[in-house]
Amino acid sequence: MRNFFFLIVLFFLSQWLLKKLRRANERAQQGDAQAGSATAGNGGTRRARTANGGGNGAAAEATPQLADPLIRCVQCGVHTPRSESIVVAGERFCCADHARRHANRPTGRDAR
Repeated sequence: MRNFFFLIVLFFLSQWLLKKLRRANERAQQGDAQAGSATAGNGGTRRARTANGGGNGAAAEATPQLADPLIRCVQCGVHTPRSESIVVAGERFCCADHARRHANRPTGRDAR
C-alpha cells in the first residue's frame, strides 16, 4: 500500500514539475520574441498601437490572428482552407481533379 501511495505522489510531483518547466519555456520564448521585436524598426525602438491609438505593444501583439475557415470538398469530404479551395459552379473542391470528376459525373434520375 505504501508503494502505491508513493507512486501516486511521484506521478503528481512529476506533472507539477513538467508544468513549471513548460511555463518557464513559454516565458523564455515570449521574452525572446519581444526582445527581437523591440530591436527591429526605427533605430531600435518600435511602438505598436492598438485600435484606439494608444496602449502598450504587448496587448497589440497578443491578439491572435483568425485562421482561414475550412471548407469541405464536395467530392471527397476533405476540409481545406478557404483560400486554397477551388470553386467550380458554386461548389468548393480540394483540388482540380475532384472538380473535374464532379463536373463529369452523370446527372439526372438514372444516375445512381
